[in-house]
Amino acid sequence: MTIKPRTIGSTDLRIAPLVLGGNVFGWTADKATSFAVLDAFVERASADGGAVMIDTADVYSAWVPGHRGGESESVIGEWLRMSGQRDRVLIATKVGMLPGDGGEKLAPARIASACDASLVRLGVDRIDLYYAHQDDDAVPQEDYLSAFGQLVQAGKVGVVGASNFNAARLATAVELARSNGALPRFQVLQPEYNLVSRGAFEGELQDLCVRENIGVLPYYGLASGFLTGKYRSSDDLGKSVRGGRMQALLDGKGPAVLGAMDRVSAGTGATLAQIALAWLMAQDGVTAPIASATSVAQLQDLLPALTLELSPDQLGQLTRAGA
Repeated sequence: MTIKPRTIGSTDLRIAPLVLGGNVFGWTADKATSFAVLDAFVERASADGGAVMIDTADVYSAWVPGHRGGESESVIGEWLRMSGQRDRVLIATKVGMLPGDGGEKLAPARIASACDASLVRLGVDRIDLYYAHQDDDAVPQEDYLSAFGQLVQAGKVGVVGASNFNAARLATAVELARSNGALPRFQVLQPEYNLVSRGAFEGELQDLCVRENIGVLPYYGLASGFLTGKYRSSDDLGKSVRGGRMQALLDGKGPAVLGAMDRVSAGTGATLAQIALAWLMAQDGVTAPIASATSVAQLQDLLPALTLELSPDQLGQLTRAGA
């Protein structure tokens, strides 16, 4: 089947319906592995024309002992230089969680300095999609929107997005941009959203995005691996560094969701990871989920989701299981 590119909200950005997450690059995927994953993703996801998107952030992976942040951007930047694939790739990165020159979070001076630092690490002259990684109620929204606007005017940033914003704050930011033409509009939202984590997005926030034609690129599409079926009982929690997070899902709706996914898998031949991503792709307002891979083999398991179409009955089974 042909991969059908999707337009992100009201922007002119068109991408494959799956975004490659870069949080693992320079962390659980070393440079050589990261390069191989990036090569494989671009080759397959853009095979039918159009661009692909790679998602990263300046804070990736500051939580690792000995890291300072920017490791993922640096790996992607080196790959871009060596591969010559810049014209086939859209780069999304974020500011707001890594303190540094100019202050913290969304202080205007911090946004300006962080953008310049990301441009250097990525080795590009323009960030296609630049996110506020989290809201900052200590800074007036007009001030941080103005800071993003200056980057757009300078040609350093193409489109501005918001990550981890609630409905009320996203709505006020959109209204400020509507009433003040000098301020940029958040065109994209990156929320946590998947089959077992739905409450923060569904409802008011999803309705706002659909109404305002804000493109949605959700993260944790596989719920940190839970939706691959890797964790079926407490005995499985030691399978990865993320295993400790899974007990709450096993105690909640996780088993019911996995059961529904197993039934859909039996009927389609698709893996659970592919089903989880295809369900997200079918949700109102969602342009493309984000998923990361620590090996080419892991990526190859995700890529068939690009063309997997679940039936209304299958989508309903999955939705009801996690309701």
